[in-house]
Amino acid sequence: MTAQLRAEHISFAAGRIATKKLRPPMGSYVLRSLSFNVFKGERVAIVGASGAGKTSLLKLLNRLADPLEGTLYLDEIPFPQIPVLSLRQQILLVSQEPKLLGMTVQEAIQYSLKLKGMPQREIESSVNEWIERLHIPRDWLERTELQMSLGERQRVAIARALVCQPAILLLDEPTTSLDVGRQDHLLRLLSELPQTILIATHHLEFAAQFSHRVLHLQRGELIQDLLTHQVDWQDLRGAIARIEAEESAEWD
Repeated sequence: MTAQLRAEHISFAAGRIATKKLRPPMGSYVLRSLSFNVFKGERVAIVGASGAGKTSLLKLLNRLADPLEGTLYLDEIPFPQIPVLSLRQQILLVSQEPKLLGMTVQEAIQYSLKLKGMPQREIESSVNEWIERLHIPRDWLERTELQMSLGERQRVAIARALVCQPAILLLDEPTTSLDVGRQDHLLRLLSELPQTILIATHHLEFAAQFSHRVLHLQRGELIQDLLTHQVDWQDLRGAIARIEAEESAEWD
């Protein structure tokens, strides 16, 4: 089976020194030689301690940055051969702290559909579908981000992404600001979607229920790539806790 998304020995280092002409010191790599495949329709959880590189990986997959080394492929086409706008229409990222860019909720959800030239009637139908499925109250539609909590903005941002029907959806800590009921609803909704979905999360219970596969990052390296039923969740939780304790001690 051909992978829909493939990473081949990708490395990344933040900062100005991270150029292909000047390699950074070993300790400054954020991600180091990651290789993995993601197949169409898979749900993949990316887990690890804070600072493991989860968000950086999502940014590379959305091409907000490029790997210092290695190559990413979409349907076996190298990322650099795909126009950035086209790639981001196929692979959409919902960040941990989404912005509405001064728009109202309604304007933000409709924006990308208007850019595509979709008829207004179809835009309204699509928007109505997703605000209902995500339980977004209609009295939010005229609000701006200053009038909303982070959890509320996350739900709007997910709706904004899903109206576009991307091939691949990337979600960065989507449950952080949601109560248990909202988390359960989001889990059910995501589980019904046909899209390939990658979620960076520190909520291991959510990852266990949501994912087909789990990628475990530790200090920028991929140390486990397992089917969900193969994961020893107690061991995983302990490994993450140990890394976070060690890193906390380094700051003391």
